[in-house]
Amino acid sequence: MKKLFVTGASGFVGQALLPALKLEGYDVVALSRKVRDASSGIRWVLGNPLEADDWQREVDGAFGVINLAGEPIVGKRWTPEQKKTLRDSRVVTTQNLVAAIAQAKRKPSVLVSASAIGLYPKNQEIELDEASRPADDFLGKLCQEWEDAAKVAEVHGVRVALLRIGVALGRDGGALARMLPVFKLGLGGPLGDGKQWFSWIHIADVVGLILWALSSDAVQGPLNAVAPNPTRMKDFAATLGKVLNRPAFLPAPAFALNLILGESAQVVLDGQRVLPKAALRGGYAFRFPELESALRDVT
Repeated sequence: MKKLFVTGASGFVGQALLPALKLEGYDVVALSRKVRDASSGIRWVLGNPLEADDWQREVDGAFGVINLAGEPIVGKRWTPEQKKTLRDSRVVTTQNLVAAIAQAKRKPSVLVSASAIGLYPKNQEIELDEASRPADDFLGKLCQEWEDAAKVAEVHGVRVALLRIGVALGRDGGALARMLPVFKLGLGGPLGDGKQWFSWIHIADVVGLILWALSSDAVQGPLNAVAPNPTRMKDFAATLGKVLNRPAFLPAPAFALNLILGESAQVVLDGQRVLPKAALRGGYAFRFPELESALRDVT
């Protein structure tokens, strides 16, 4: 049985991923800062990924490593302290993980490391793919540094896949969990002017892409984890309203979001038209390529 070591396993993506890994027959070891129930068959290792410690020994002998650690981007104002937290939770944890790979006597074959489409320039009409240049802003620089930390593992003979995740849609968390209560009351609508692009992905396809990256030696480097059909924010709101059979025309004005979220409002107000060219070129078959069927599955 192949062993996998997973960080960030208790997050939105991790909670969907762990059962799928078990179904695939992997021996899953997950890092956690607190004691967790092992009844699911997951072996939880206590440790803080921000600190070099005994948890790093678990990387030795693992077939693969999946790195999902990272403080949520949206929800708090980007004060200097919060920006440091966002950076450390991604860059420092990845550096510690790669240090563990370097120290391992039996090194993993593959590292699948999370990144985000926040790497790309915002609020543009152009199509963006894995070859597009990073943005010269906080998120762009953060994602670049995050990926650079992961790519150091290549020096040690490890194949590295960089999963640039879009807005993941699922029942149990993520952006949709914040939106649904408002939309179900008939008070939903587009964020900002609604013209910005919204690059989404069903959580099942995030999981599917991770499994694909683990098993396919051809998957290496950047991999956009987005559905092949991005949409405008206004069309996303209209489709969600249709699925819920509720009106969806009340916009959340940009000034209010800026007032509440500050600089982090750019995540929802400045869209990106991102395409999964690497996944499509590699033959990955999306389970949910269309928005309406994806929303019907998760609402």
